[in-house]
Amino acid sequence: MARYFDVHPDNPQRRSVQQVVELLRQDGLIAYPTDSCFALGCQLGNRAGIDRIRQIRHLDDRHHFTLVCQDFAQLGQFVYVDNDVFRAIKAVTPGSYTFILPATKEVPRRMQHPKKKTVGVRIPDHTVAQALLAELGEPLLSSTLLLPDQDEPMTQGWEIKERLDNVIDAVIDSGECGTVPTTVIDFSQGEPEIVREGAGDISRFA
Repeated sequence: MARYFDVHPDNPQRRSVQQVVELLRQDGLIAYPTDSCFALGCQLGNRAGIDRIRQIRHLDDRHHFTLVCQDFAQLGQFVYVDNDVFRAIKAVTPGSYTFILPATKEVPRRMQHPKKKTVGVRIPDHTVAQALLAELGEPLLSSTLLLPDQDEPMTQGWEIKERLDNVIDAVIDSGECGTVPTTVIDFSQGEPEIVREGAGDISRFA
């Protein structure tokens, strides 16, 4: 049965954030809000957590998982970014974008695209997500919470708890979330390729 945390959107209660992070460190899987929509998240080394996300969302091994990072210092440990790409990403970060980049050796192989050896990364512009990342001290391995039988992500924390109560360990609710996932930009070949148009403005990458 998933624990339910009602967290203030602007001033997240430290105790609640600490309790969620403790669950993550015990190989828990959580649903949490971002600046685009709700996401599923677990620790980077949580192999069972990755498998649970795959099962919940019916994903195959070609799916790009995302490392949700607190800042650029953290992001730079997990992907290779040259100066031009860095400037392009910096201009729209934090924000509702996911960038696909070549993975470093810090990224587990089963998280990488099997052929391209790439991974998605992003830095969210969301107070609660940032509080979680600051307390955890490492990226959250994440995937948009979009279920296989739904056209749009769920927007309410109580609805997520009701639907996924037996397959996740915690739901963080800080108010209604959006239904539009991030814009995905593939920079793995140096030039931006728009993979998915979402919440982030694509005009500077088009």
